[in-house]
Amino acid sequence: MNNSQIINTLLIVAGGGMLLYAISAEDVSPFFKIIGLVIIMLGLYRATNYWVATKDDHKKENENQDD
Repeated sequence: MNNSQIINTLLIVAGGGMLLYAISAEDVSPFFKIIGLVIIMLGLYRATNYWVATKDDHKKENENQDD
């Protein structure tokens, strides 16, 4: 697994954890919810950019094996 994928996964999980805590706990600052949402969105943004950049890598690997 690539380091970038690990970072993206950790961002998504951390943001999700923050949101779950903020939703389940009482008297939590709304900024905590906003920060959790921003962290999730950052992780998803980074993950989709990574997937778009590497979506054709399997085709290149197949071409190299055919040669």
